[in-house]
Amino acid sequence: MNRHRACRAALGALCVLLSAACSLLPAPQPVDVYLLPAAVPKPADGDGAPRPWSLRIARPETGGQLLGQRILVIPEQNRVSVYKGANWHEPAPLLMRNRLFDAFRMDGRVSALSTDEMRAFADLELLSDLNAFHSEYRPGGASLPEAVIRLDVRLIDTASRRIVASRVFERRAAAAASAVPAVVAAFGAAADRLAAELVAWTIAQGDAAQNANTAYPAAGADSSGQ
Repeated sequence: MNRHRACRAALGALCVLLSAACSLLPAPQPVDVYLLPAAVPKPADGDGAPRPWSLRIARPETGGQLLGQRILVIPEQNRVSVYKGANWHEPAPLLMRNRLFDAFRMDGRVSALSTDEMRAFADLELLSDLNAFHSEYRPGGASLPEAVIRLDVRLIDTASRRIVASRVFERRAAAAASAVPAVVAAFGAAADRLAAELVAWTIAQGDAAQNANTAYPAAGADSSGQ
């Protein structure tokens, strides 16, 4: 009987200790999750005719903290930080790929459009490296941050794996305030500007490749001619 009482006393003491330990753990901090603001539809520049070639957009390659979902900020030179209590709803490479896909879809000139997740055949593929997706305060500049997006792009002929064209795109957009929602809005503006420029460039390069006798059969056509 004494042994049973001792066991119950020991269990009671253990429960008290565990309860006290749990009460010392910090409460989880709330996290706001942000979408990249939606692109604003705009009419296609120049010739709006559908193109006879197809395009696949791959998720940009990247590394380090850009692989995660934290919203990065460079508050001063050579120091990278994050906005506390704020995350993107997807990692930055996915945000950028999806924004580019939406931009091409709204432009309408490339109707045969896919992403790397779809595993569909395409005549051309857009590969890229995402080298910047952060906000920063410029040394000696304005007191408000600006969003910075930099994408190193290569347009690939999927049949030959030849690089048709390459270019580095960088766009910046100043935030209206230092608060996170204003910074997120600046990211949306920078992404829109970069995507619009990249769409126009890709279509021009794709057309030039076709005109230079690079064979891109019409999407869905039988290349055998039968």
